[in-house]
Amino acid sequence: MESLSNLVPQVVFSYFDEICKIPRPSKKEKKIVEYLIEFAKKHSLEYKKDDAGNILITKPATKGKENVKTVVLQSHVDMVAEKDDGVVHDFENDPIVAYVEDGWVKARGTTLGADCGIGMAAMLAALADNEIEHGTLECLFTVAEETGLTGAKALDKHFFSGKTLLNLDSEDDGELFIGCAGGIDTTIRLTYLTEPIPSDYIGFKLSIKGLTGGHSGDDINKGRPNAIKLLNRFLWRMSSKYDFRISAYDGGNLRNAIPREAFAIFYIGSDLVPKIMKNYSNFRRHLEDEYRHVEKDMQIEFVKVETPHYVIDEISQLDLLAAIQACPSGVIAMSTKIDGLVETSTNLASVKFVHGREVLITTSQRSSIKSKLYDAVDTIKSLFSLTSARITTSNVYPGWEPNINSEILEITKNVYRKLFNEEPKVKAVHAGLECGLFLEKNHELDMISFGPTIKDVHSPRERLEIATVDRFWKLLINILAEIEN
Repeated sequence: MESLSNLVPQVVFSYFDEICKIPRPSKKEKKIVEYLIEFAKKHSLEYKKDDAGNILITKPATKGKENVKTVVLQSHVDMVAEKDDGVVHDFENDPIVAYVEDGWVKARGTTLGADCGIGMAAMLAALADNEIEHGTLECLFTVAEETGLTGAKALDKHFFSGKTLLNLDSEDDGELFIGCAGGIDTTIRLTYLTEPIPSDYIGFKLSIKGLTGGHSGDDINKGRPNAIKLLNRFLWRMSSKYDFRISAYDGGNLRNAIPREAFAIFYIGSDLVPKIMKNYSNFRRHLEDEYRHVEKDMQIEFVKVETPHYVIDEISQLDLLAAIQACPSGVIAMSTKIDGLVETSTNLASVKFVHGREVLITTSQRSSIKSKLYDAVDTIKSLFSLTSARITTSNVYPGWEPNINSEILEITKNVYRKLFNEEPKVKAVHAGLECGLFLEKNHELDMISFGPTIKDVHSPRERLEIATVDRFWKLLINILAEIEN
């Protein structure tokens, strides 16, 4: 593993290097929480931990700043656990293998965890560095952000006292975020019966791999295909033309990631093999033509399956393939208030055969307008209600309504101009941030979100631009120095 400790700013990258070595997938954050507690003890800093696992580390004000208002720095400790097909990596035990290439920090075959590891690293640097000026700092490290913001949901509103909060979970240098979308997960469970395969049937496995994927909020408007939707195009067309029976269907993994991989196993009569092969050749040619400019690493594989297997009953197959074919995934509407902002979207996140006779379909909806969010949920519900599926919603979190009169926004804009001699972009983000939950608990909070440039989060192509980390760090410490009562 290549050391990152010599990168600039060294104080930040040395902590990011340590963080990369600590396994911290969502819901499995025990090791990173223990690391944070040991850090607080080592630096003789006051800390506390709540029942959910959230940590607050407090650092007293520097000399002359005792009367300055308390500032909360906030990041989440968990990371999305995604890896390329064929990569051997245990996210609960193995370190992230980070390396430097062409001005970026990357990971070998897995997500990097710069979301939000670099925010954590900056907070630890601020806690450890006795040269920077600041009022009282409360550093809030939340758990399970990537799996429904559950750490922030469980947080007591009195867990921290500051009324100014800097969220360090954004991913675009030069952009200051003052709002985010709210979200809901809609889950579908469809049961099926199994039937034996006719003796003259032949099995095949169709796989689509190597897609870019990405964050289902930040990247939903970038034209990246959904592996499940691509796979289902072939399955639906073949099932509507031939006696075509599926026995396995698996695509996607995480609710907040655009699916990069999907496969299905199906069986057909031996007399139909030439027709299926011809249809597959046309399907492959169409996909390669459609996405040759955006998916240069796409892999489409079609192989014979030797091992006998069952197939699902015909009614369940029709329900499954038809519903997935009709299920929207992508942008539903763009904002009429902020140019270029996605207002409402939905992501068909995963399809899994589970528990022997059940299909679990996970989708997530986002919107900056509450009524539009629930309308998007109703669209998914109404579609799958045409089947015999059970439909539930979960992981509901509120949006963060922009405050253009924010005091911390003005301070940050002024600091940014002085440091970089340019105007920052003030924006809202379609991704979910914990700020909405914090504001719901405490309406007096004044918040802003910013960070360095991170590309392709929630995918193994995730990468952190080194030069922007130095700008991020300078912006952070200068904001802290400028804040007064």
